[in-house]
Amino acid sequence: MLEPIRRAISFLRHRQILHKLGVAVSITVIGIACYVLYHMLRDIDTFEVIEAIKSTEPRSIALAALFVAAGYFTLTFYDLFAVRAIGHSDIPYRVNALAAFASYSIGHNVGASVFTGGAVRYRIYSAWGLNAIDVAKICFIAGLTFWLGNAAVLGIGIAYHPEAASSVDQLPSWLNRVIAIAIIIGLVAYVVWVWVRPRNVGRGPWTVVLPGGPLTLLQIAIGIVDLGFCALAMYTLVPDEPNLGFVVVAVIFVSATLLGFASHSPGGLGVFDAAMLVGLWQMDKEDLLAGMLLFRVLYYIAPFVISVILLTFREVIIGTRSKRLRQAAAAMAVEPPHEAVYVRERKDSGA
Repeated sequence: MLEPIRRAISFLRHRQILHKLGVAVSITVIGIACYVLYHMLRDIDTFEVIEAIKSTEPRSIALAALFVAAGYFTLTFYDLFAVRAIGHSDIPYRVNALAAFASYSIGHNVGASVFTGGAVRYRIYSAWGLNAIDVAKICFIAGLTFWLGNAAVLGIGIAYHPEAASSVDQLPSWLNRVIAIAIIIGLVAYVVWVWVRPRNVGRGPWTVVLPGGPLTLLQIAIGIVDLGFCALAMYTLVPDEPNLGFVVVAVIFVSATLLGFASHSPGGLGVFDAAMLVGLWQMDKEDLLAGMLLFRVLYYIAPFVISVILLTFREVIIGTRSKRLRQAAAAMAVEPPHEAVYVRERKDSGA
């Protein structure tokens, strides 16, 4: 059964159909988001948004920042898990943490996170002897953790509260619940599939051994915790009234995040915002927009600035060490041994 699927995917890649389809989907999503934003924000009072930001309680901002920090801390386990899964347990956690934090914070802001995040990871992991294929495997397993977590959160959340998804995708509640149950069934089937015996994807040096059943459950748990912290940060910043409940906000938030990810726009800009405004239509638009702007500062801009500073500091240290090593090697190459100096001095003196 898998072989026909592989052949079909290979054919689509050869004809670049998948690439063209992806571009078409991105353009469509961005176009719809721009249309929605134009109609929803044309009567927005900018001064009210600014006042809403100023009136946000410092306690709420601090709590949201704490949840964002916890979310990024959980992200470090994406790389820790992936690096261990491909058999490189010698790389310390601090390197995994830096690679995960920098790749995700930069990828989230620049867009096309598969490529930008991969480039950042390669720069960090290549210093530890990993090649491009190893980094590609790390990106694949980390991405798998992300999608498994999303599938679990959306499946369970929409099955429990399908009306939340209906406010975003405009589908009937019963259809969203059917889709959610199908997602859960697919997730369970995948866990059983990898639990029965070892599974591989890819060919040749690109072959990746998928984590087994217990490790897959760990992947799902990591993804759920990560998304949970991010959703809590957003829930803390949205207006208190009307109180829709955490599950509703979490489902809409994850749906908006996935739409932003599908658009490949930097930080899901425009797409994420349109989905949140449509999904949380009951809330005051100025207050909701203020909370979303604060979330962007905490989740996107602040981590991006910190990661750039960390990477710059790392490059300076590496450059300084390399310069010192070159200078030391050059000094050893030009400076003659002490014995040779002694013999030459004796010859010069005529002794």
